[in-house]
Amino acid sequence: MALNLYNTKTKSVEVFTPINPEKVTMYACGPTVYDYTHIGHMRKYVGDDILRRTLMFLGYKVHHVMNITDVGHLSDDADTGEDKMEKGAAKTGKTVWEVAEFYTDYFNDTMHAINVLPPTFLAKATDHVPSMIGLIQKLEARGATYETSQAVYFDIHAFPAYGALSGQKLSDKEVGVRDDVIVDPDKKHPQDFVLWFKRVGKFAHHTMHWTSPWGDGFPGWHIECSAMSMEQLGETLDIHTGGIDHIPVHHENEIAQSECATGHTFVNYWVHHDFLRVDGEKMSKSKSNFYTIDDIRAWNIDPRALRMLFLQTSYRKPLNFTRESLDAAAKTLRTLDIFVASHRALSGNGKPIESYLTDFKDALSEDLNTAKALSVVWEILADKNNTPSDILETILVCDSVFGFGLNTILTEKIPQEVSALAEDRQQARLEKKWNQADELREQINKLGYTVNDTDTGYIVLKN
Repeated sequence: MALNLYNTKTKSVEVFTPINPEKVTMYACGPTVYDYTHIGHMRKYVGDDILRRTLMFLGYKVHHVMNITDVGHLSDDADTGEDKMEKGAAKTGKTVWEVAEFYTDYFNDTMHAINVLPPTFLAKATDHVPSMIGLIQKLEARGATYETSQAVYFDIHAFPAYGALSGQKLSDKEVGVRDDVIVDPDKKHPQDFVLWFKRVGKFAHHTMHWTSPWGDGFPGWHIECSAMSMEQLGETLDIHTGGIDHIPVHHENEIAQSECATGHTFVNYWVHHDFLRVDGEKMSKSKSNFYTIDDIRAWNIDPRALRMLFLQTSYRKPLNFTRESLDAAAKTLRTLDIFVASHRALSGNGKPIESYLTDFKDALSEDLNTAKALSVVWEILADKNNTPSDILETILVCDSVFGFGLNTILTEKIPQEVSALAEDRQQARLEKKWNQADELREQINKLGYTVNDTDTGYIVLKN
Protein backbone atom coordinates (compact mmCIF):
# COMPACT_ATOMS: atom_id res chain seq x y z
CA MET A 1 0.00 0.00 0.00
CA ALA A 2 1.37 3.41 -0.99
CA LEU A 3 2.05 6.15 1.53
CA ASN A 4 0.73 9.55 0.52
CA LEU A 5 2.94 12.14 2.22
CA TYR A 6 2.87 15.94 2.24
CA ASN A 7 6.09 17.30 0.74
CA THR A 8 6.99 20.84 1.80
CA LYS A 9 9.14 21.16 -1.32
CA THR A 10 6.21 20.73 -3.72
CA LYS A 11 3.50 22.02 -1.33
CA SER A 12 1.42 18.96 -2.10
CA VAL A 13 0.65 15.42 -0.98
CA GLU A 14 2.62 12.93 -3.06
CA VAL A 15 2.96 9.18 -3.31
CA PHE A 16 6.13 8.33 -1.45
CA THR A 17 8.63 6.60 -3.74
CA PRO A 18 12.02 5.85 -2.16
CA ILE A 19 15.27 5.92 -4.11
CA ASN A 20 15.96 2.36 -3.04
CA PRO A 21 12.87 0.28 -2.15
CA GLU A 22 15.09 -1.89 0.04
CA LYS A 23 16.10 0.94 2.38
CA VAL A 24 14.50 4.32 3.08
CA THR A 25 16.96 7.03 4.12
CA MET A 26 15.58 9.42 6.72
CA TYR A 27 17.39 12.30 8.42
CA ALA A 28 15.90 14.15 11.38
CA CYS A 29 17.11 17.47 12.72
CA GLY A 30 18.00 16.65 16.31
CA PRO A 31 18.30 18.73 19.48
CA THR A 32 20.80 21.42 20.34
CA VAL A 33 21.87 20.07 23.71
CA TYR A 34 22.22 23.24 25.78
CA ASP A 35 18.93 23.06 27.72
CA TYR A 36 16.16 20.68 28.78
CA THR A 37 14.07 18.83 26.21
CA HIS A 38 10.49 20.12 26.51
CA ILE A 39 7.08 18.91 25.39
CA GLY A 40 7.28 20.93 22.17
CA HIS A 41 10.38 18.98 21.20
CA MET A 42 8.60 15.78 22.19
CA ARG A 43 5.80 16.41 19.73
CA LYS A 44 8.28 16.71 16.86
CA TYR A 45 10.16 13.53 17.74
CA VAL A 46 6.97 11.53 18.29
CA GLY A 47 5.95 12.72 14.81
CA ASP A 48 9.23 11.47 13.38
CA ASP A 49 8.72 8.20 15.23
CA ILE A 50 5.24 7.72 13.79
CA LEU A 51 6.59 8.35 10.28
CA ARG A 52 9.36 5.82 10.78
CA ARG A 53 7.05 3.23 12.35
CA THR A 54 4.52 3.70 9.53
CA LEU A 55 7.21 3.09 6.92
CA MET A 56 8.26 -0.06 8.77
CA PHE A 57 4.62 -1.15 9.06
CA LEU A 58 4.29 -0.77 5.28
CA GLY A 59 7.27 -3.06 4.78
CA TYR A 60 10.20 -0.67 4.37
CA LYS A 61 13.53 -0.89 6.13
CA VAL A 62 14.43 2.56 7.43
CA HIS A 63 17.93 3.91 7.99
CA HIS A 64 17.20 6.77 10.37
CA VAL A 65 19.94 9.25 11.22
CA MET A 66 19.50 12.05 13.75
CA ASN A 67 22.07 14.63 14.77
CA ILE A 68 23.03 16.01 18.15
CA THR A 69 24.05 19.65 17.78
CA ASP A 70 26.73 20.17 20.43
CA VAL A 71 28.56 23.09 18.79
CA GLY A 72 27.97 25.98 16.42
CA HIS A 73 24.28 26.82 16.89
CA LEU A 74 24.03 30.51 17.68
CA SER A 75 21.09 32.04 19.53
CA ASP A 76 19.85 33.53 16.24
CA ASP A 77 19.51 31.39 13.11
CA ALA A 78 20.99 34.27 11.07
CA ASP A 79 24.47 33.66 12.57
CA THR A 80 24.23 36.32 15.26
CA GLY A 81 24.24 36.20 19.04
CA GLU A 82 25.92 33.77 21.40
CA ASP A 83 26.77 30.16 20.78
CA LYS A 84 24.01 28.21 22.57
CA MET A 85 26.46 25.70 24.05
CA GLU A 86 28.63 28.47 25.52
CA LYS A 87 25.46 30.13 26.83
CA GLY A 88 24.37 26.89 28.51
CA ALA A 89 27.79 26.46 30.10
CA ALA A 90 27.75 29.99 31.49
CA LYS A 91 24.28 29.48 32.97
CA THR A 92 25.02 26.14 34.63
CA GLY A 93 28.64 26.64 35.65
CA LYS A 94 29.61 23.48 33.74
CA THR A 95 32.03 23.09 30.86
CA VAL A 96 30.51 22.98 27.37
CA TRP A 97 31.44 19.31 27.17
CA GLU A 98 29.63 18.60 30.44
CA VAL A 99 26.61 20.58 29.26
CA ALA A 100 26.48 18.57 26.03
CA GLU A 101 26.70 15.24 27.86
CA PHE A 102 24.12 16.17 30.51
CA TYR A 103 21.46 17.44 28.09
CA THR A 104 22.11 14.63 25.60
CA ASP A 105 21.43 12.14 28.38
CA TYR A 106 18.31 14.09 29.35
CA PHE A 107 17.09 14.03 25.76
CA ASN A 108 17.67 10.29 25.48
CA ASP A 109 15.83 9.66 28.78
CA THR A 110 12.91 11.73 27.51
CA MET A 111 12.74 9.81 24.25
CA HIS A 112 12.84 6.49 26.11
CA ALA A 113 10.00 7.62 28.40
CA ILE A 114 7.72 8.35 25.44
CA ASN A 115 8.73 5.21 23.51
CA VAL A 116 10.49 6.95 20.63
CA LEU A 117 12.68 4.43 18.81
CA PRO A 118 16.37 5.37 18.92
CA PRO A 119 17.77 6.38 15.53
CA THR A 120 19.75 3.88 13.53
CA PHE A 121 22.69 6.25 13.92
CA LEU A 122 23.05 9.17 16.33
CA ALA A 123 25.45 11.72 14.82
CA LYS A 124 27.17 14.16 17.16
CA ALA A 125 28.34 17.31 15.43
CA THR A 126 31.65 17.31 17.30
CA ASP A 127 32.43 13.84 15.88
CA HIS A 128 31.97 15.00 12.29
CA VAL A 129 34.01 18.20 12.03
CA PRO A 130 36.40 16.71 9.41
CA SER A 131 33.40 15.98 7.16
CA MET A 132 32.18 19.56 7.58
CA ILE A 133 35.60 20.94 6.65
CA GLY A 134 35.66 18.68 3.59
CA LEU A 135 32.23 19.90 2.48
CA ILE A 136 33.29 23.54 2.87
CA GLN A 137 36.34 22.81 0.74
CA LYS A 138 34.08 21.40 -1.99
CA LEU A 139 32.01 24.57 -1.92
CA GLU A 140 35.17 26.66 -1.99
CA ALA A 141 36.41 24.80 -5.08
CA ARG A 142 33.09 25.56 -6.81
CA GLY A 143 33.39 29.27 -6.09
CA ALA A 144 30.39 29.34 -3.72
CA THR A 145 32.25 30.76 -0.70
CA TYR A 146 34.28 33.77 0.35
CA GLU A 147 36.45 34.45 3.36
CA THR A 148 36.64 37.45 5.66
CA SER A 149 38.75 38.10 8.73
CA GLN A 150 35.93 36.67 10.87
CA ALA A 151 34.45 33.76 8.96
CA VAL A 152 33.99 31.73 5.80
CA TYR A 153 30.63 32.46 4.18
CA PHE A 154 28.39 30.76 1.65
CA ASP A 155 27.63 33.24 -1.13
CA ILE A 156 23.87 33.03 -1.44
CA HIS A 157 23.96 34.22 -5.06
CA ALA A 158 25.83 31.03 -5.99
CA PHE A 159 22.50 29.23 -5.68
CA PRO A 160 19.78 30.94 -7.77
CA ALA A 161 17.09 28.53 -6.56
CA TYR A 162 17.42 29.74 -2.97
CA GLY A 163 13.98 30.19 -1.39
CA ALA A 164 12.14 27.45 -3.27
CA LEU A 165 11.38 25.49 -0.10
CA SER A 166 9.86 28.40 1.81
CA GLY A 167 8.39 30.10 -1.26
CA GLN A 168 10.22 33.33 -0.44
CA LYS A 169 12.19 35.18 -3.07
CA LEU A 170 15.68 36.19 -2.10
CA SER A 171 14.91 39.81 -3.02
CA ASP A 172 11.91 39.81 -0.67
CA LYS A 173 13.94 38.41 2.18
CA GLU A 174 16.69 40.97 1.73
CA VAL A 175 14.27 43.91 1.93
CA GLY A 176 13.26 43.01 5.47
CA VAL A 177 16.74 42.42 6.84
CA ARG A 178 17.84 44.80 9.60
CA ASP A 179 21.15 46.54 9.27
CA ASP A 180 22.21 45.36 12.70
CA VAL A 181 22.12 41.72 11.58
CA ILE A 182 25.26 42.23 9.49
CA VAL A 183 27.89 42.19 12.22
CA ASP A 184 30.80 41.41 9.88
CA PRO A 185 31.57 44.54 7.79
CA ASP A 186 33.07 42.38 5.04
CA LYS A 187 29.96 40.22 4.64
CA LYS A 188 28.73 40.77 1.08
CA HIS A 189 25.00 40.04 1.35
CA PRO A 190 22.69 39.97 4.40
CA GLN A 191 21.51 36.43 3.64
CA ASP A 192 24.98 34.92 3.21
CA PHE A 193 25.54 32.45 6.03
CA VAL A 194 28.54 31.22 7.95
CA LEU A 195 30.18 27.93 7.10
CA TRP A 196 33.13 28.35 9.47
CA PHE A 197 33.57 30.77 12.36
CA LYS A 198 37.13 31.88 13.05
CA ARG A 199 38.33 32.06 16.63
CA VAL A 200 38.62 35.84 16.60
CA GLY A 201 36.63 38.81 17.89
CA LYS A 202 33.70 37.77 20.06
CA PHE A 203 34.64 34.12 19.51
CA ALA A 204 38.33 34.57 20.39
CA HIS A 205 37.90 32.49 23.54
CA HIS A 206 35.43 29.94 22.18
CA THR A 207 35.97 26.70 24.08
CA MET A 208 35.15 24.26 21.28
CA HIS A 209 37.50 24.79 18.35
CA TRP A 210 39.35 22.88 15.64
CA THR A 211 42.18 23.49 13.19
CA SER A 212 41.05 24.18 9.63
CA PRO A 213 42.44 25.58 6.34
CA TRP A 214 40.88 28.94 7.34
CA GLY A 215 42.33 29.02 10.83
CA ASP A 216 41.33 27.82 14.27
CA GLY A 217 37.56 27.91 14.75
CA PHE A 218 34.30 25.96 14.66
CA PRO A 219 31.60 25.10 12.10
CA GLY A 220 28.39 26.99 11.43
CA TRP A 221 25.16 25.27 12.38
CA HIS A 222 23.82 24.79 8.86
CA ILE A 223 26.88 22.99 7.44
CA GLU A 224 26.65 20.43 10.22
CA CYS A 225 23.40 18.83 9.08
CA SER A 226 24.44 18.71 5.42
CA ALA A 227 27.77 17.09 6.20
CA MET A 228 26.42 14.54 8.68
CA SER A 229 23.37 13.54 6.66
CA MET A 230 25.30 13.05 3.42
CA GLU A 231 28.16 11.20 5.11
CA GLN A 232 25.72 8.71 6.62
CA LEU A 233 22.98 8.51 3.97
CA GLY A 234 24.40 9.65 0.63
CA GLU A 235 24.15 12.80 -1.46
CA THR A 236 20.38 12.51 -1.98
CA LEU A 237 18.08 11.64 0.93
CA ASP A 238 14.59 10.21 0.74
CA ILE A 239 13.23 12.15 3.74
CA HIS A 240 14.41 15.04 5.87
CA THR A 241 12.30 16.13 8.86
CA GLY A 242 12.24 19.19 11.08
CA GLY A 243 10.02 21.80 12.67
CA ILE A 244 8.28 24.42 10.55
CA ASP A 245 10.61 27.01 12.07
CA HIS A 246 13.49 25.34 10.19
CA ILE A 247 11.98 26.00 6.77
CA PRO A 248 12.91 29.66 6.00
CA VAL A 249 16.56 29.61 7.15
CA HIS A 250 18.11 26.34 8.29
CA HIS A 251 16.63 24.07 5.65
CA GLU A 252 16.95 26.62 2.86
CA ASN A 253 20.63 26.89 3.76
CA GLU A 254 21.07 23.13 3.89
CA ILE A 255 19.62 22.79 0.40
CA ALA A 256 21.75 25.61 -1.02
CA GLN A 257 25.09 24.36 0.28
CA SER A 258 24.37 20.67 -0.33
CA GLU A 259 23.20 21.05 -3.92
CA CYS A 260 26.00 23.50 -4.74
CA ALA A 261 28.52 20.98 -3.45
CA THR A 262 27.15 17.87 -5.18
CA GLY A 263 25.13 19.09 -8.16
CA HIS A 264 22.35 16.71 -7.07
CA THR A 265 18.96 17.06 -5.40
CA PHE A 266 19.59 17.03 -1.66
CA VAL A 267 16.21 15.78 -0.38
CA ASN A 268 13.24 14.30 -2.20
CA TYR A 269 10.64 14.65 0.58
CA TRP A 270 10.68 17.38 3.23
CA VAL A 271 8.45 16.68 6.25
CA HIS A 272 7.79 19.48 8.74
CA HIS A 273 5.95 19.42 12.07
CA ASP A 274 3.86 22.32 13.33
CA PHE A 275 4.20 23.99 16.74
CA LEU A 276 2.89 23.00 20.13
CA ARG A 277 1.35 25.81 22.17
CA VAL A 278 0.57 25.68 25.88
CA ASP A 279 -2.74 27.06 27.11
CA GLY A 280 -2.96 29.03 23.87
CA GLU A 281 0.43 30.67 24.27
CA LYS A 282 3.95 30.15 23.05
CA MET A 283 5.93 28.05 25.50
CA SER A 284 8.32 30.12 27.61
CA LYS A 285 10.09 29.78 30.94
CA SER A 286 9.11 33.35 31.75
CA LYS A 287 5.44 32.36 31.43
CA SER A 288 5.93 29.27 33.62
CA ASN A 289 4.48 27.07 30.88
CA PHE A 290 7.71 25.33 29.91
CA TYR A 291 7.13 21.65 30.67
CA THR A 292 9.53 18.72 30.57
CA ILE A 293 9.28 15.00 31.22
CA ASP A 294 10.00 15.75 34.89
CA ASP A 295 6.78 17.78 35.11
CA ILE A 296 4.75 14.98 33.53
CA ARG A 297 6.15 12.50 36.03
CA ALA A 298 5.55 14.92 38.92
CA TRP A 299 1.89 15.04 37.90
CA ASN A 300 1.81 11.22 38.19
CA ILE A 301 0.86 10.97 34.52
CA ASP A 302 2.26 8.21 32.33
CA PRO A 303 4.54 9.94 29.78
CA ARG A 304 3.00 7.75 27.08
CA ALA A 305 -0.13 9.88 27.45
CA LEU A 306 1.74 12.56 25.51
CA ARG A 307 1.82 10.23 22.51
CA MET A 308 -1.94 9.75 22.79
CA LEU A 309 -2.44 13.51 22.93
CA PHE A 310 -0.15 14.23 19.98
CA LEU A 311 -1.74 11.56 17.77
CA GLN A 312 -5.17 13.16 18.03
CA THR A 313 -4.08 16.06 15.78
CA SER A 314 -2.32 16.08 12.41
CA TYR A 315 1.41 16.69 12.63
CA ARG A 316 0.89 19.53 10.13
CA LYS A 317 -1.51 21.44 12.38
CA PRO A 318 -0.74 23.44 15.54
CA LEU A 319 -1.66 21.67 18.76
CA ASN A 320 -2.68 23.37 22.01
CA PHE A 321 -1.51 21.57 25.14
CA THR A 322 -3.50 21.89 28.36
CA ARG A 323 -3.38 19.91 31.57
CA GLU A 324 -6.98 18.91 30.98
CA SER A 325 -6.24 17.55 27.50
CA LEU A 326 -3.31 15.54 28.87
CA ASP A 327 -5.47 14.11 31.67
CA ALA A 328 -8.06 13.07 29.08
CA ALA A 329 -5.35 11.46 26.92
CA ALA A 330 -4.07 9.56 29.97
CA LYS A 331 -7.55 8.18 30.65
CA THR A 332 -7.92 7.14 27.02
CA LEU A 333 -4.58 5.36 27.12
CA ARG A 334 -5.58 3.62 30.34
CA THR A 335 -8.58 2.16 28.49
CA LEU A 336 -6.19 0.42 26.09
CA ASP A 337 -3.91 -0.70 28.90
CA ILE A 338 -6.81 -2.21 30.84
CA PHE A 339 -8.12 -4.07 27.81
CA VAL A 340 -4.73 -5.60 27.07
CA ALA A 341 -4.09 -6.48 30.72
CA SER A 342 -7.57 -8.01 31.06
CA HIS A 343 -6.91 -10.29 28.09
CA ARG A 344 -3.30 -11.25 28.81
CA ALA A 345 -4.09 -14.94 28.79
CA LEU A 346 -5.42 -14.69 25.21
CA SER A 347 -2.19 -13.31 23.77
CA GLY A 348 -0.86 -15.40 20.91
CA ASN A 349 -4.15 -17.28 20.45
CA GLY A 350 -5.73 -14.94 17.93
CA LYS A 351 -5.17 -13.58 14.43
CA PRO A 352 -5.28 -9.90 13.40
CA ILE A 353 -8.55 -8.93 11.74
CA GLU A 354 -7.60 -7.98 8.18
CA SER A 355 -10.56 -5.69 7.50
CA TYR A 356 -9.55 -3.44 10.40
CA LEU A 357 -5.89 -3.51 9.40
CA THR A 358 -6.89 -2.39 5.91
CA ASP A 359 -8.78 0.57 7.38
CA PHE A 360 -5.83 1.29 9.66
CA LYS A 361 -3.36 1.29 6.76
CA ASP A 362 -5.69 3.47 4.70
CA ALA A 363 -5.76 6.06 7.48
CA LEU A 364 -2.00 6.13 7.89
CA SER A 365 -1.54 6.35 4.14
CA GLU A 366 -3.53 9.61 4.17
CA ASP A 367 -0.48 11.67 5.15
CA LEU A 368 -0.17 9.91 8.51
CA ASN A 369 -3.77 10.52 9.59
CA THR A 370 -3.25 9.28 13.14
CA ALA A 371 -6.57 10.64 14.42
CA LYS A 372 -8.42 8.49 11.88
CA ALA A 373 -6.18 5.53 12.66
CA LEU A 374 -7.04 5.90 16.36
CA SER A 375 -10.73 5.84 15.49
CA VAL A 376 -10.19 2.43 13.90
CA VAL A 377 -8.84 1.16 17.24
CA TRP A 378 -11.98 2.34 19.04
CA GLU A 379 -14.04 0.45 16.45
CA ILE A 380 -12.00 -2.65 17.19
CA LEU A 381 -12.56 -2.32 20.93
CA ALA A 382 -16.33 -1.99 20.38
CA ASP A 383 -16.45 -5.06 18.14
CA LYS A 384 -18.85 -7.74 19.42
CA ASN A 385 -18.61 -10.02 16.39
CA ASN A 386 -14.97 -11.09 16.66
CA THR A 387 -13.25 -13.03 19.41
CA PRO A 388 -11.40 -11.12 22.15
CA SER A 389 -8.19 -12.89 21.16
CA ASP A 390 -8.47 -11.64 17.56
CA ILE A 391 -9.29 -8.13 18.79
CA LEU A 392 -6.25 -8.20 21.10
CA GLU A 393 -3.91 -9.26 18.32
CA THR A 394 -5.29 -6.57 16.00
CA ILE A 395 -4.74 -3.84 18.60
CA LEU A 396 -1.19 -5.04 19.21
CA VAL A 397 -0.45 -4.81 15.49
CA CYS A 398 -1.81 -1.25 15.42
CA ASP A 399 0.35 -0.43 18.42
CA SER A 400 3.47 -1.25 16.42
CA VAL A 401 2.80 2.15 14.80
CA PHE A 402 1.29 4.04 17.73
CA GLY A 403 4.15 3.05 19.99
CA PHE A 404 2.25 2.91 23.28
CA GLY A 405 4.20 -0.21 24.26
CA LEU A 406 1.09 -2.29 24.94
CA ASN A 407 3.00 -5.51 24.33
CA THR A 408 5.06 -4.88 27.48
CA ILE A 409 1.88 -5.29 29.54
CA LEU A 410 1.70 -8.91 28.40
CA THR A 411 5.02 -9.79 30.02
CA GLU A 412 4.99 -7.36 32.94
CA LYS A 413 5.69 -9.03 36.29
CA ILE A 414 3.79 -7.54 39.21
CA PRO A 415 5.84 -7.61 42.45
CA GLN A 416 4.57 -10.04 45.10
CA GLU A 417 4.10 -7.20 47.59
CA VAL A 418 1.83 -5.34 45.16
CA SER A 419 -0.14 -8.49 44.27
CA ALA A 420 -0.71 -9.24 47.95
CA LEU A 421 -1.99 -5.72 48.63
CA ALA A 422 -4.31 -5.98 45.61
CA GLU A 423 -5.72 -9.26 46.91
CA ASP A 424 -6.25 -7.74 50.37
CA ARG A 425 -8.01 -4.77 48.76
CA GLN A 426 -10.28 -7.05 46.75
CA GLN A 427 -11.23 -8.93 49.90
CA ALA A 428 -11.93 -5.64 51.70
CA ARG A 429 -14.23 -4.60 48.86
CA LEU A 430 -16.08 -7.90 49.03
CA GLU A 431 -16.58 -7.30 52.76
CA LYS A 432 -17.64 -3.70 52.00
CA LYS A 433 -14.76 -2.29 54.06
CA TRP A 434 -14.44 0.72 51.81
CA ASN A 435 -12.05 2.78 53.93
CA GLN A 436 -9.65 -0.14 54.21
CA ALA A 437 -9.88 -0.70 50.45
CA ASP A 438 -9.06 2.94 49.80
CA GLU A 439 -6.04 2.78 52.12
CA LEU A 440 -4.75 -0.31 50.34
CA ARG A 441 -5.21 1.38 46.95
CA GLU A 442 -3.09 4.29 48.21
CA GLN A 443 -0.35 1.89 49.34
CA ILE A 444 -0.36 0.31 45.89
CA ASN A 445 -0.11 3.75 44.27
CA LYS A 446 2.90 4.64 46.42
CA LEU A 447 4.65 1.52 45.12
CA GLY A 448 4.16 2.76 41.55
CA TYR A 449 1.12 0.71 40.54
CA THR A 450 -2.61 1.23 40.03
CA VAL A 451 -5.36 -1.25 40.70
CA ASN A 452 -8.27 -1.07 38.25
CA ASP A 453 -11.61 -2.70 38.99
CA THR A 454 -13.27 -4.66 36.19
CA ASP A 455 -16.50 -6.62 35.76
CA THR A 456 -14.64 -9.84 36.55
CA GLY A 457 -12.39 -8.62 39.37
CA TYR A 458 -9.38 -6.33 39.06
CA ILE A 459 -6.11 -5.82 37.23
CA VAL A 460 -2.90 -4.18 38.36
CA LEU A 461 -0.92 -1.89 36.06
CA LYS A 462 2.32 0.02 36.48
CA ASN A 463 1.82 3.78 36.74
